[in-house]
Formats: sequence, structure tokens, C-alpha cells
Amino acid sequence: MWRIIAVLMALVPAFCQPKLIDAHVHHNGDAKFLDRLLTRLDQLDGMALLLVKPKDLEQVKPYLEEHKNRLVGIGDIALDDPQAVEWVDRFHAAGFRGLGELTRPRKNFDDAKYAPIYARAEQHGMILLFHTGIVSRTRPDVSEDVSVDRLRVTLLDGIARRYPRATIIGAHLGNPDYSWAAEIARWNPNLYFDLSGSTLIKKQEDYTFFKSVFWWTSVASPHTPKSGGSAFEKIVFGSDIFGGELEELDRSIERYRRMLEACGVSKEAQANIFAGTLWKILQRR
Repeated sequence: MWRIIAVLMALVPAFCQPKLIDAHVHHNGDAKFLDRLLTRLDQLDGMALLLVKPKDLEQVKPYLEEHKNRLVGIGDIALDDPQAVEWVDRFHAAGFRGLGELTRPRKNFDDAKYAPIYARAEQHGMILLFHTGIVSRTRPDVSEDVSVDRLRVTLLDGIARRYPRATIIGAHLGNPDYSWAAEIARWNPNLYFDLSGSTLIKKQEDYTFFKSVFWWTSVASPHTPKSGGSAFEKIVFGSDIFGGELEELDRSIERYRRMLEACGVSKEAQANIFAGTLWKILQRR
């Protein structure tokens, strides 16, 4: 009997749901950033989905193993890498729980070329984090094969339907195609969005705008999903920290809170947005 109890106890996670889960933190390759991030996460009782490039995999693995209550690995692969499927397997074998931020593809996100990558991720139960919407152009003097048309948020609809066992997160709520993002999230239970990036900055004088986007809360209709939850629960928290700028975490938390309060989102729904939804997803194996 005691042996059975011991085995069951070993299967229970050694930590509880944190108060905050950030779906979108880019590792800049500097171990000092990881130390700073862990300190801030301890202070917040938080967890971060850490986006790690293949070159930094070996550096990050010990951090992930030692701080399972704070860091979750996400493999930052390039969709057009000839070894992309192999990298999916390598990241999975290293205990990583997802792939992303998938961005700057040379073909549309839903092109058949990328199907083996998505299928392998679904097979492994990995999260797929896609960049959606506008793409920065920091070097306008340099020619590059990049187009926002290949990252249209509507392309995630077909991917979500084709891979129903994969959890998909669209970064930036399709900026500026917010209505399309919300509408495809409405009918795809495996599709969520974060509101990282510039959206909560440019909309700060009109946060109630989002009530028109996430409109179906408590609406009983054949045209709405059969769910009693808030429509805003299709959002998860994400900061999009990059370049080691950890201060963006606190700024993002404040923006999210101000928007959710302005829209009258319940405390229960806010708790799911900031942590609960992602926690449930991460418990799946």
C-alpha cells in the first residue's frame, strides 16, 4: 500500500499554480538575463514560457531542470530551417513544451511545406506560438524576404482545425486584425492569443474597444460557443520581453490590468488570463 502511495505522490507536481504565467519571453542568450528573470519571477510567484534558440539549448537546459516551477522551455525554431522537424524532436527530448515564436516564414503559415513541423509538434503535445500581424523592420537599408501577408492571423484558423490536439497561441492578437483574431478564437477551442507588443500602448485611450472584439460573453445563441466563461478568456498573458529588457514584464502586467478593468472583466476571468488557462494547458501531457 505504501509503495502505491509513494508512486502516486511522485506523480503529483512539486509546485502549485503560480499567480502569473508569461507566454512570451525571449531569451537573449545571456545567462545573466536568466538569473534576473528568475529573481523577478520569484518575487511575482510567476512562471515564464522561455523562447530559446537552438544555439542556446545546452545553456538553458540546466536552468529548466533546476527551476521547473519558474521556467518552461519553448523551442525558437525557424520554419524554413531544413532541419526543423529534427529540431522539434530535439527540443521535445530536452523537455521543452512548445515551439515559437514562429515568424518570418518564406511561405504562408498554412503552406503544406510546414505541415510536417506542425504534425510532429501535435504528436508531442507541444504548444505552437505564432507571430501574427505587423512585423518590425529595424534595418530598412537591408533587403529581406519578409512579408506580413504570410503571417495573417486568419491563417491560424486552418492550422487550428487541422491540428485539433495542438494548443495554438497567436502573439499580438493579429495586430491590427483584432476582430479576425477574436472571431477565429471564438470557434477554435485550441486557439488563444496574447496581447503583447504595441496594441495595449496604442489603444490605451480606448481600452473599452476590446469589448466589441470579445463580445460573446453570456450570449446564448447558436452563433456562440457553449461556454459560460468570459470571451476575454481567449487571451493569455504575454509580455514579449526581448533583448533582455526585463522591465517590459511589469509594464505589460499594468497594461493588461488597466485594459481588463476598463472592460469590466471579472476577477475570476482575469485570474485565468494571467495564469489559470496556461496552467491547465501545461498540465496536459
